[in-house]
Amino acid sequence: MRNVIIIYTILLLASCAATEKFPVSTVTPAADITVAKKKDKNNNYNIDVTARNLASVERIAPSKKAYVVWIVTKNEGIKNVGQMIVKNAKTSSLKSLTAFDFNEVFITVEEQGDIRYPQGTEISRVILKK
Repeated sequence: MRNVIIIYTILLLASCAATEKFPVSTVTPAADITVAKKKDKNNNYNIDVTARNLASVERIAPSKKAYVVWIVTKNEGIKNVGQMIVKNAKTSSLKSLTAFDFNEVFITVEEQGDIRYPQGTEISRVILKK
């Protein structure tokens, strides 16, 4: 009985989050990037972007200062949800919370992370199926 409860709990948790893999980027082809979206009990949306083998922003031509994650909201247009944080040479991530529902996520390389609209080169974009 305990095993059934554990399996049910895992399936329930997995069904609550939408996870997608970004397509291979022509700008950073070695990068393996995923995004997870999950609605919380307060009707906000958690967004978790993880990138492995993402080239440092200084290596992008022309050199920039930050990877910025954007969402395309269902009613409020494009919103900046934050900068990717480089944990080490192999892993970068962003964990953020937004009140806006969204179905599309994209990443750009920018001169600064706190801009209101994307201006730099787009790295990759994914549409969430859930």
